[in-house]
Amino acid sequence: MKNNLKTLVLLAAGALAMYSCDSAEKGGAKQAAVAEKEVLAVKAPAFNADSAYTFIQEQVAFGPRVPNTPAHYATGEWIIQQLRAYGAEVKVQNFQMRAFDGKMLNLRNIIASYKPEAANRVLLAAHWDTRPFADKDDENQDKPIDGANDGGSGVGVLLEIARTIHTSEQKPEIGVDMIFFDGEDYGRPDDSKYPNMDNDWCLGSQYWSKNKHTPNYRANYGILLDMVGAENAKFAREGTSLQYAKEIVDKVWKAGNSIGYSDYFKYVNAPGITDDHTYVNAWGNIRMIDIIEYNMSNPDDYFGPYHHRHTDNMDVISKNTLKAVGQTVLHVLYNE
Repeated sequence: MKNNLKTLVLLAAGALAMYSCDSAEKGGAKQAAVAEKEVLAVKAPAFNADSAYTFIQEQVAFGPRVPNTPAHYATGEWIIQQLRAYGAEVKVQNFQMRAFDGKMLNLRNIIASYKPEAANRVLLAAHWDTRPFADKDDENQDKPIDGANDGGSGVGVLLEIARTIHTSEQKPEIGVDMIFFDGEDYGRPDDSKYPNMDNDWCLGSQYWSKNKHTPNYRANYGILLDMVGAENAKFAREGTSLQYAKEIVDKVWKAGNSIGYSDYFKYVNAPGITDDHTYVNAWGNIRMIDIIEYNMSNPDDYFGPYHHRHTDNMDVISKNTLKAVGQTVLHVLYNE
């Protein structure tokens, strides 16, 4: 994913383009207070952060999951196997797309469904590929990264949600779909010798948004998980999410605050970015928000000091952060 400080920021008219201390201290504090007083209608099953952490470890053990590599293929097979073991109906979209550098990438989106017959559905998503180079690092920029957080964490949380739904006696009343998008992180580096290319990021979500796995597929809304595992991560209300699906942002942030995760889900507005939810919203016509880390201490480095660097390894992963995100998403699903 990348910052998008052009159209989306202008559309947001400042309120969405920059986080505002005023909104955080006034409207945000008021919303947080209301959220904390809410009584839970349904208690969701417990999210096991140890299990989610292990899922991330297993991905990293395959090596960088860069398209057209053996590690990428093996990881995809493993994800499919896990989802089928957890009782999901699994579909795979195999496709090819040309990257900014001219390479033809062999990609596949992996889609898991629970209660596929249900009309009311919620869509969860993450990307499972990793960055083919460490373009923000000071050394070894041409080598791929582990992607423990950027890629691995979202997949780990989704797999644990799948395992929880499968093993719990109580199931969500709605249908749940999970899409593991491919080719998200093969975008052009800012200093690349290759010319600028429109829509060079988020290849899997672009393809799915125009070629849905089920004809006329609809979901009430979607939640994208990206970089959701770093220690002490803060999740701001991202601008593209607010533009397309503010009420879903409100729903999820209230849920996180009401069950004790106000240290993570902050009532702060952040600039809009280009991520998989961009195409699901604009091309797929499904409202989707993005839960993604926002570096509040240094907004110029939006995603944090490990982003697209070799330090994105297991050392940055926190079970407490995984718990906050996973439990919040489960609460939302079980209270639909």
